[in-house]
Amino acid sequence: MTDYSATRDRVEHYFDRSATKVWERLTSDAPVSRIRQTVREGRDRMRALMLSRLPQDLRGARVLDAGCGAGQMTAELAARGADVVAVDISPALIDIARRRLPESDTRKVRFASGDMLCETHGAFDYVLAMDSLIYYGPADITDALHRLGDRTAQSVVFTVAPRTPFLMAFWGMGKLFPRSDRSPTMVPHAYSGLARATKGQLARVDRVSRGFYISECLEYRP
Repeated sequence: MTDYSATRDRVEHYFDRSATKVWERLTSDAPVSRIRQTVREGRDRMRALMLSRLPQDLRGARVLDAGCGAGQMTAELAARGADVVAVDISPALIDIARRRLPESDTRKVRFASGDMLCETHGAFDYVLAMDSLIYYGPADITDALHRLGDRTAQSVVFTVAPRTPFLMAFWGMGKLFPRSDRSPTMVPHAYSGLARATKGQLARVDRVSRGFYISECLEYRP
C-alpha cells in the first residue's frame, strides 16, 4: 500500500492546507467562475446519480460516506434516515461538513478524519465514494474495493475519471508539468480494466460530463 499511502498524503496536504477555502466556496451557493460553476453542476448531477442507486428510505441502514468533503452527500443520506459514518482525510473539510449539517440530523452522523479504508469504521450496508478514489491507480482502487467490500452488505458506489481524450490530454500535461503545490493528479481509468481486476463484480452506472467535470459512476457488489 506504499503508492496508496503516498497519494493519500498528497490528497491530505492539498485539501487540508491548499484548497480548503476553494472547496468550501465551490460546495456552497456562493458565486464562482464559469469554469467552477460547471464543476459544481457536474458534482450535483453525480451526487444525485449515486444516491439514486440507494433506497429512498434508508432508515436502519448504515452508510459510509468515504471522502465526505464538505458534507453534501452526508446531509442527504442523513435526511433519508441513514446512520452515516462520514470520513475525510482533511480535518478542515470535516469541520465544514459538521458545521453545515442540520442540527436535526446530528445524531445520525459520526464524523471522522483519517483514512476512509480504516477497518475501525466498522461494517456497512452501503458505501459511497464520490471522487475520492480518482487519484489512485488501478491496483490501489481494486484493493480499496476489496477492503471495503469485505465490510459491505450491499454495494460500493464510487466514481473514477474515465479515459476520455480530454482527460487523457490534461493528465499528460500534468505528468509533463507537475505542479509545485503538491496537488494530487487524477488518474484516468478504462472501465474494462477495472472490470477485469474485480472479476465480474463491477457494473457501469453512468457518466456525468459537464464542462470541466467528467466523472464515471461505477458500482461494486461484493
